[in-house]
Amino acid sequence: MVAIAITRVDLTAAELRAASAKSRDAQAARRMLALALVLEGADRKTAAETCGMDRQTLRDWVHRYNAEGLAGLTNHRGAPRPRRLDPGQVSELVAWLEAGPDPAVDGVVRWRRLDLQRRLADRLGVDLHERTVGKYLAALGYRRLSVRPRHPKTDPAAQEAFKKASPRR
Repeated sequence: MVAIAITRVDLTAAELRAASAKSRDAQAARRMLALALVLEGADRKTAAETCGMDRQTLRDWVHRYNAEGLAGLTNHRGAPRPRRLDPGQVSELVAWLEAGPDPAVDGVVRWRRLDLQRRLADRLGVDLHERTVGKYLAALGYRRLSVRPRHPKTDPAAQEAFKKASPRR
């Protein structure tokens, strides 16, 4: 079994230990300590077990350190997932929210995530999970709080007449 050598010589074992003490990333600090042990002459198995990793994992981190230096010991974040709705579709969603539902067409008096999910699928052809619709609403600043729904056939004059005819307490 041939050990993978650390070819980068810009930092000594003591400097790697000092860098790990200053690091705010605990995982990167652990990797620095493992590399410091290897530089001090410990075998890969001992260095890996001491720092809580497998021998093969340590080998992979040695390759990353040789190629990228100290910055290669941090986790690389993946690319963010693309948004499911483009800006035009989001503006259309906002227009729906501001206009409110039409009870004759939509069959509801206020929007729910489930209703918006169906409408997005029907009109825009975008299938979103109900929770994802909620995330879009939260990102747009809409909260669960809403005004009390009113029946479309309410008569304000009849309500006022009822209030006047009712006896006071």
